[in-house]
Amino acid sequence: MNNGGKISLKYLSTLILTLLFFCITVNSSARYYNNHNKSIYRATDTIPKKNIPAIRDTVIRDSAMLDTLPFHSDSLTLQTDTIHIPVSKDTLDAPVAYSAQDSVVLDVKTKNITLYNKANTKYKDIDLDAYNIRMDQPNHLLIATYARDTSGAMIGKPKMTQADTKMESDSMVFNMKTQRGITVNTFTQSGEMYVMGEKMKKISRDDYYAYRGRFTTCNLDTPHFAFRTNKMKLINKKMAITGPVHPEFEGVPIPIYIPFGYFPISQGRHSGFLAPTFDVSQQYGLGLTGIGYYKVLNDNFDVAFRADLYSYGGYTLHLTPEYRVRYRFSGRLNIVYQNTRILSDDGKTPYTDYKTYQFQWSHSVDSKAHPGQNFSANVNLMSVQFNKYQLTNPLATYNNQISSSIAFSKMFGDGKYNLTVNANHNQDNLTGLVNITAPSLSFTAITIYPLAPKDFVGTPKWYQKLGIGLNTSMTGMTSFYDSLSSFKHVLDTFKYGVQNNIPISLALPQVGFLQITPGMSFQNRIFSNKFDYKWDSTYNDGQGKLDTTSQKGVYFANSVSFSLGLSTAIFGTFQNFGKNSRILGIRHTIRPTISFSYSPDLSKSYYKSVQYTSQGNFQNINLYNGNVYQAFGAGTFGGVGFGVDNNIEMKVRSKTDTSAGANEKVKLIDGFGFTGSYNYLADSFKLSNINLYLRSTLFKKVVFSFNANLDPYQHDSLGIPKNKYAWEGKGFSLGRITNTSVSLTTSFKSKPKDPKKAEADKKYVEDNSMPMTVEEQQAQLDYIRQNPAEFVDFNVSWSVNISFAFNYSNSFVYNKYVTQINSSLIFSGDFNLTEKWKAGFNCYYDVKNLTLNTLTTFLSRDMHCWQLSINVTPVGPWRSFNITINPKSNILRDLKINRTRTFY
Repeated sequence: MNNGGKISLKYLSTLILTLLFFCITVNSSARYYNNHNKSIYRATDTIPKKNIPAIRDTVIRDSAMLDTLPFHSDSLTLQTDTIHIPVSKDTLDAPVAYSAQDSVVLDVKTKNITLYNKANTKYKDIDLDAYNIRMDQPNHLLIATYARDTSGAMIGKPKMTQADTKMESDSMVFNMKTQRGITVNTFTQSGEMYVMGEKMKKISRDDYYAYRGRFTTCNLDTPHFAFRTNKMKLINKKMAITGPVHPEFEGVPIPIYIPFGYFPISQGRHSGFLAPTFDVSQQYGLGLTGIGYYKVLNDNFDVAFRADLYSYGGYTLHLTPEYRVRYRFSGRLNIVYQNTRILSDDGKTPYTDYKTYQFQWSHSVDSKAHPGQNFSANVNLMSVQFNKYQLTNPLATYNNQISSSIAFSKMFGDGKYNLTVNANHNQDNLTGLVNITAPSLSFTAITIYPLAPKDFVGTPKWYQKLGIGLNTSMTGMTSFYDSLSSFKHVLDTFKYGVQNNIPISLALPQVGFLQITPGMSFQNRIFSNKFDYKWDSTYNDGQGKLDTTSQKGVYFANSVSFSLGLSTAIFGTFQNFGKNSRILGIRHTIRPTISFSYSPDLSKSYYKSVQYTSQGNFQNINLYNGNVYQAFGAGTFGGVGFGVDNNIEMKVRSKTDTSAGANEKVKLIDGFGFTGSYNYLADSFKLSNINLYLRSTLFKKVVFSFNANLDPYQHDSLGIPKNKYAWEGKGFSLGRITNTSVSLTTSFKSKPKDPKKAEADKKYVEDNSMPMTVEEQQAQLDYIRQNPAEFVDFNVSWSVNISFAFNYSNSFVYNKYVTQINSSLIFSGDFNLTEKWKAGFNCYYDVKNLTLNTLTTFLSRDMHCWQLSINVTPVGPWRSFNITINPKSNILRDLKINRTRTFY
């Protein structure tokens, strides 16, 4: 019996047929077209992106492949099996992603892939778009070209982006491995510079060579102006170096050749010469202004040196170092020396010479650098005559008040104590008086509550709210005239003072609608000078005079006061405006305050009764007048302090939102009222001067403020106040206004023609602007005022700015009342004459004398990539006109045509 396996005829036949099929089809083309050995795949829709993966040496690790060796006392060793895969020589080091809208053609034999219609290839940071892209894998080449439509127009021009560099060409050949390539009719941009080359060779990531190149800052296909050269090397975001170069305008070459060209196109700061501006002045002669050099020393420090040179021998030197450490501090110095030489007006000498100076220093610290500590400086020192001889700033001569400040503050003891050190300076260029306050120290301790427990539980008792604080200040001061300044004079006039204040307060709970605040204060003052007064009856044939002598030393004065304050708020509303009115109601809020205070007389020894007229009139004079801090008032004070503050606001329906509750609040008057006091224990002059004020922001546009001081007493012919109110006797009067100040500021402008452009410009300024100090901002504002035509915004059709200031004072000087009034109006604006023409003006009007002190007008023409600006100052101490044509680009801003004339 045979127990062997049986072979089924059916299975045997299947095995034989499978072997035959495999042998027959192993070398067949499997229905691929055998036309030039190409394999074609077509699709009517967009081809999904493919990846050609890079092949690298691969190490396979698996826990199952680890051989474990027997344990030895010295080590335990693990071995890993590795599988080595050979790498092809034409392998790239990164995958290539590609796509096309029409078709993808793969040539198996040559290993070329061709993409048609809206082809895109991505390799590392390279992004290439074109109508036709061929990838030559063995040679690592990308070949891109365009096509033409039925009308003959070019479509799908190759565009390549690598990092921040963009290129557009008629054709491109690029080696992905060496990063080199050749392009034809290439257009690229580097910063603000647009570069075109008939043939361009890319030799590295950032270096290019161009043949018959053209570069410009105009972004049109046919630029308004350009510079032509046959040879050029371009280093991306650094520089462009050319051979002989000549300019052209509207495609017309200008026969002006430069042997070579060097064009910095680097981003950020870089050293270089500062181009000058030519000027002509009748008083100064021919001028070359702004010539200098800017040097970047390191990442945190740079310096600029400028000079203004004139043919009559005058000159001005500017040294401006700047420093900045990001997130820590920044600062700027500006040192100016003026050696002014102008034609003389007296005819005795041909020239008049003036030597003046200016020193400016600004410093600011980032608030995050040292929490709880801050240092800032804004120093502005100058000669009294400095602003008078600034030829390039017609408004500088009206800036007669100069001030400076340096401040340091530090909190310590977990915020319980605060120390502030200040130094201040102010200067009046009209009188030449200089006041310096330095040092000025202030120490403040927060209020402590000695009766309160360390840990509050529940509501604190009223007596636990008893608080005690400490405020101490020490100040040094000196005053001198600029023409008489000397170190000895500064020491002789130096004086100091110290003031200590210990306030004691108690916060009582509110009683009904009243808030009651009792308090007590002890003050101590220290003086450095004591004055003595004596009437000399023999002076001027018996007319007499009051002699004053001073004695240096350390003198003390003390004061104690007790107070009780009451305050509340009263509201009133008017709503009857009708159903159709947008005004829903007007609300008036009144906040009256009244305080009772008492101070015993501790100052009898601080005053002296002195004769001051030949008729035998006597007056109590404070012996410590003229110190940093004044002595306390004479006599016992037991009086009432009072004040009333008001504000008015209106509620209106919203124009844009009609939903319920969508209303708007409009402030009509932010605050107005008065303050004063009445001493009911004084034997005379019980009522103090009344302070009046009003402030408002109308329609969110007009900022208005008013302050005044009212003297309620009558005065004799010598200006001595009499113990008699102004409303007593003949006639009715509330008193005499001793000083008043009024200011009004507003600005209006049209809506932007293109709101998106306005937002984009605003965002660009915010993103690209560096932090500026106060002096840098002021310097930029001064330059804008001097050259307004260069900074116009054609997107805004019109704008108007108004600033009005009024100051009044009435004081008794040299046996008579002297009234001083200063009133000025600064008015500026601009408007579009056409889409490309804009006119504007800026004037300073003296309202008191009804004279126009300064008028500056301008006319600006937008020439796309160029700008024409005309600035004319027909009225003012320095009259001038300036015509400038320059490119808008910052890198070519010094390439300008300028004509300037100045007249005194």
